[in-house]
Order: sequence, then C-alpha cells, then structure tokens
Amino acid sequence: MKVKKFTAATSRDALRKVREALGPDAVILSNRPVDGVVEILALDNDDVASLAAPVSDSEAAQPAPQLHVEEPAAAFVPGFGAAAGPVPARRQKDLAQASVATPAAAPTAAAPVQTYAERRAPAAEPSVDMSAMTSMMSAAIAQAKESAAVEMNGMMNELRAMRGLMETQLAELSWNATAQRQPHKAAVLRELLGAGFSATLAKYLVEKMPATEDAAQAMRWIKTVLARNLNTIGNDDDLLSNGGVFALVGPTGVGKTTTTAKLAARCVMRHGPDKLALITTDAYRIGGHEQLRIYGKILGVMVHSVKDEADLRIALKELRNKHTVLIDTIGMSQRDHMVAEQVAMLSSSGADVKRLLCLNSTATGETLNEVVRAYQGSGLHGAIMTKMDEATSIGGVLDVVVRQKLNLHYISNGQRVPEDLHLADRAMLVDRAFRNRAGAAAALGDADLPSMMAGAAARANPSFA
Repeated sequence: MKVKKFTAATSRDALRKVREALGPDAVILSNRPVDGVVEILALDNDDVASLAAPVSDSEAAQPAPQLHVEEPAAAFVPGFGAAAGPVPARRQKDLAQASVATPAAAPTAAAPVQTYAERRAPAAEPSVDMSAMTSMMSAAIAQAKESAAVEMNGMMNELRAMRGLMETQLAELSWNATAQRQPHKAAVLRELLGAGFSATLAKYLVEKMPATEDAAQAMRWIKTVLARNLNTIGNDDDLLSNGGVFALVGPTGVGKTTTTAKLAARCVMRHGPDKLALITTDAYRIGGHEQLRIYGKILGVMVHSVKDEADLRIALKELRNKHTVLIDTIGMSQRDHMVAEQVAMLSSSGADVKRLLCLNSTATGETLNEVVRAYQGSGLHGAIMTKMDEATSIGGVLDVVVRQKLNLHYISNGQRVPEDLHLADRAMLVDRAFRNRAGAAAALGDADLPSMMAGAAARANPSFA
C-alpha cells in the first residue's frame, strides 16, 4: 500500500493530478499548504478496499507494514529542490555514509505512474432479470384487478337487492292505496289471477281499464280486450287451401303426432290423398314413426322417414309437386341444445317450411314462455293448443299467446282423429278461461294481491291494439 503525495500551486491543480493518477475514486488523506504550495496525500481506492478486508489470525500476528510515501517526479516544483537551501548537518552525514556504503549504480528510469484509465475495469455487477420482474408485476396487477372485480360484483349485487326490496315495498304501498280508493280494480285483478293469467298481464290490463265503479262492466271490457288481442285464423282456407310445407314442433308428449294425423285427415277430406305427403323425423322414439305410418295407411298417404338435413332436403325436393306436406318432428325438451339444431335443419331445408308450435294447455305460464323462446328461432308461423280437455285453466296458455303475439290456428281437445281438432274461437276461449274460476279467485286474499303485483315486471308489458 502506497500513499502518494501531490503538490501544486493551487488545490485545483493538485486535485487534477490526483484524478489523473489515481482516478476519481481516490481517497484524500490530507490537504495542507506547505511552503507556498498545496500538498495532498492520496491513496488508491483499491488499497483502501484491501485495508477493509478481514484479516486472518496469522496476518494479525505480523507487524504492521510501514507506509512509504512516494513523491512522483511530476509533483516536483522548481525552486524547492536541493539548491533551494542549505542541507542540515545530520542529513549531510547520512548522505555521506550512503555514498560510502553503496556503490555507484547506473541511474534507472522511474516506473511510470499507472493512470486510472489504464487500470482493469471492475467486475460487472450481476444484472437484474427483467422478464421475471415483469411477470411478477403482471401477476400482482392481475390479482389486484381480480380482487377489485370480486368486490365490485358483490357491491353491485347488494345494490340490486336493495333496489328490488325498495321497489317491492313501494309497489305494495301503491297497490294498497289503489285498492282502497278503487275496490273494483282489486276484484277484477282477483278474477284475472284466478283464471291463470300472469301478474304482468293482469297489472297492465287493470292499469289501462277505463274509469268505472261497476266490476261487471270492467270484466266485460277485460274480456273484449283479451279477445281482440288473440290472433286466430278465420277458416281452414287460410291453412289447408293455400297449402305448403308445415312442420309441427314442440316438447315431448305435447301431441305432435296426433295433431299431424288430424291435420292430414282434414287435407285428405278436402283435396284427396294424392295431394298430401307425410314426413317423420322421429327415428329415436320407439314406435314413433310407426304410429304415423299407421295413420298414413288408414288415410292412404305415403309416409317418408328422414334422419338429417340432407335426407330432408332430398325428400322435399321429390315432394315439391304435392299440395301439402306435413312434417312430424322429434319431441325434445326446450332446454335441449338439439332444439336449435332442429330449427336450423328446418330453416335450411331448401323449402319454405312453416313451423307450427304445439302448446300444452296443462303447462304453467313460465314453462310455456320458455318453450316459445326456445322454439322461436327465425319466427313461428303459428301455434296449436293441445290437451285442452285435460287443462283445469287455460288462462296461462292464452296469456302466452297474447304476450308473445302468436297466431293461434287450432285447438285440440281429445285423441279422436280428426274430430277433436277445431278452429280457434276468440270469444269461446276467453269465456272458457273465466268459466268456473270463482273458487280460485276467492282463494286469493287481499293480503296476497300487493305482493303479486310487486313481482310483476313492468318491462314485460305487452302492447295492445
């Protein structure tokens, strides 16, 4: 370890010499003015690091090294050499002894001082894995977003629950006030709900009802409005005389095959067996196509069986000269994903296939709404009410027909072919809906009406003519 001394006229020049010789990391030990010049003692940064290193026991036992101050030639200042003043006597004696004891040697060139730029560059520090840091930050951000989304979703659910509770309470209060001011509206509403109509349709009708205090007159207005908004065909000519390709669709067990046989019998009686063709796609149900074949054999009509869209396209192409073609489709639940495939097969068969939806009169309104939404597809040509003889109340199916704006063609009220198939009569159907429903209406108490009205969805209100 060597401590180097640098002298210069000013501190700036002395520091520049230190920087050139030892670099910017040099350690300044002392800085003082001496005889009109500035003297700086400096130490290399590497030597300081060696001093800071731990010392072993063997090295600690050795005597401390003596510091040798080396004065470089570049630090010589003229006027301060040997001739600058007299040499002390003791110094002269030491010089004389050194000259006697040491033979004259050839002058050697002083080793050049190594500058900072000539030294070896320090070892590079280990680099940071930026990809790992990026992935960690991305994971943290994603986790934060997920937590925020979960909290936001929970908060929105609570707000929706609070809103629904407030709307329910306000609707109950509003209906209680209305029932007290206009008791005949409560009576009409009780009749509608007892007949099986939905709370949504009943609420809309009661709100649009003209001002009157006579319950009987109000019920006549209600029946008139319901009959006017039931879309029906006038006679068989609208369906059978015009002809075409008709496919009966609907859930399992709704009566599609029997209804197909009834329509086929009507066509045969009107146009003869040569003008009619029957197609069945029911290859899954055991004996499904055999039932239709028996009906076809009785009527003298050939029954064709198809399995997929290609077979249906070929069959319709061969039967294009027929006046009427009736297709009996596979019955499946409205929640089955194959319903969409069946609708697509009929729509892309290459012919104008008109779909007639069979609605079970014994089903609830919620179930029928779900059936209509599942089989709607690009649009239904019409609907047929089946099992009317088994239904206690037909208000639910009429409610769906009115709110979904379906064109009601026929009603079926038995198994006889073709007797138990009739054209839909508006007035008869509305009268049948309210007939013998006084007991069901009386079962609804005044305390039940506000809660039922509060659950009616205002956005589902139908528009009436």
